[in-house]
Amino acid sequence: MLKRDFFGAAVTLATGAIAWAEQPGAVSSRLIRVAAASDLQFALAELAGQYRQETGQQVQLSLGSSGNFTQQIRQGLPVDLFMAADEDYVFQLADAGLTQDRGVVYALGRIAVLVPAASPVPLDPALRGLREALPGLRHFAIGNPEHAPYGRAAQQALERLGLWELVRTKLVIGENIAQATQFVTSGAAQAGITAASLALAPEVARLTRSLTLPADLHAPLRQRMVLLRSAGGPAADFYRFLRSPAARTVLQRYGFGPG
Repeated sequence: MLKRDFFGAAVTLATGAIAWAEQPGAVSSRLIRVAAASDLQFALAELAGQYRQETGQQVQLSLGSSGNFTQQIRQGLPVDLFMAADEDYVFQLADAGLTQDRGVVYALGRIAVLVPAASPVPLDPALRGLREALPGLRHFAIGNPEHAPYGRAAQQALERLGLWELVRTKLVIGENIAQATQFVTSGAAQAGITAASLALAPEVARLTRSLTLPADLHAPLRQRMVLLRSAGGPAADFYRFLRSPAARTVLQRYGFGPG
């Protein structure tokens, strides 16, 4: 039940984002509506909780793939703050005139190879152990490279290490990186590549083993956030909080590099 619950929250929140677009009048004007990349699931939940304790301000989180959110925002999804896993998505919205500016980089993302806790697969930065174990693995999980930046980074790393063609026939694709992680924690996949921020979260770490991979295996994951044009004062205050030393400390604890 635990495995389903902590990732089920991400699915529920992302579904809630669609409900915003259908019933915008139902959302409180004081509620800060945040659409965020799913690699932020645990770190952002902690930050939003800390902010609520300090200010009393409610923050509504919706988690999913950055590419999907970009499309939904273009179609009218009412969002105050967008936190993307790839800054190009923020630039697309800025170029379309939907944001207050071009935002700021809040973190650099990292990827990690992930296996169930009891897996015999050895973990090493060059993935030699994975290469040797691949014939015995049924499924390998990554996020969708078409719209999930962490899925794209996973593909780049596997290509760089000469493993992509060996893995392709075993791939199970998550709609976002949280779903790809769930495939491993649930046992549906025997290995995968996820966001280091998810692999380091206690809820995931107690079920798995992981190793953060070298940053030079993929293009930099420059994660950028931006206020949408309709965002008001409460959202601007939360935006400033996310740039504070206290927020950076939380992000670094989850494996994010400084922005």
